[in-house]
Amino acid sequence: MKVLPFKIPKSGKQALIVQEDHEFLFYDKLHQHPEIQMSYVLSGTGTLLTGNTVTRFEPGEVLVFGGNLPHVFRSDIQEDSESHMLSVFFNRESFGADFFETEELRDFEPFFNLAQSGFRIKDRDLSFKKCFMQLKNSGMKRFLHFINLLYETAEAPKELLSNFTENSRYTDTEGQRMSKVFDFCLSHFQERISLEEIAEIAVMSPTAFCRFFKERTNKTFSEFLTGLRIEHACQLLRTPDQQEPIANIAYAAGFNSVSNFNRYFKKEKGMSPREYRNLSA
Repeated sequence: MKVLPFKIPKSGKQALIVQEDHEFLFYDKLHQHPEIQMSYVLSGTGTLLTGNTVTRFEPGEVLVFGGNLPHVFRSDIQEDSESHMLSVFFNRESFGADFFETEELRDFEPFFNLAQSGFRIKDRDLSFKKCFMQLKNSGMKRFLHFINLLYETAEAPKELLSNFTENSRYTDTEGQRMSKVFDFCLSHFQERISLEEIAEIAVMSPTAFCRFFKERTNKTFSEFLTGLRIEHACQLLRTPDQQEPIANIAYAAGFNSVSNFNRYFKKEKGMSPREYRNLSA
């Protein structure tokens, strides 16, 4: 198991690849590809791991991943609804090595710089949905709509998905270890995970693993695991059709005490779990 070198299917000399995913689960293996990926989530929710950071994805979001930025979608399984996403894949050189170097297109440079770490745009007025739907056209129309989409994305407020950079790229061996660690954590974060257990998953000593994980993610393993649990708690707090007690949510997210949960939640989100719930209502 490793950071999978995912192949984007191409036909002929296409510069833009448009893909529509309509599944119960998005591709849920840690993977990377040389193409830049721009995706619009039409439906579905879940956990998103980008580089070294865990967040959530929700309908109405535009997500951008730079070339070779490791990422994984872990969809929430819902028997009565599918996840739906439209994506476009391209390279900076798709239209020629110097296309984006021209004076008229220099304003796109911040887009490419931010894409290296990944970013999201929360677009609740659905304007991006129209932009992505228009990419289903072919030929010149697709190209024109893509340039318009790129412009709208470059101009919109952004939220970085990670602090992963070009210098953080995983080797195959590092990717294999990180993939095993991430996959185990995504499946078992609600349980107690000891340092010895996760170090064994990575086939390293606890001391070597702590150093390895901090160097690759700029976080301690404990910080990463706490962030994963907080994001799951946020999902439960936003659930409108049930009002679980805060204590139940704390334990369901993997915390062993309510006081710890409250302290870490406020540190991460700048507010208490109850305030977060009221704000999301």
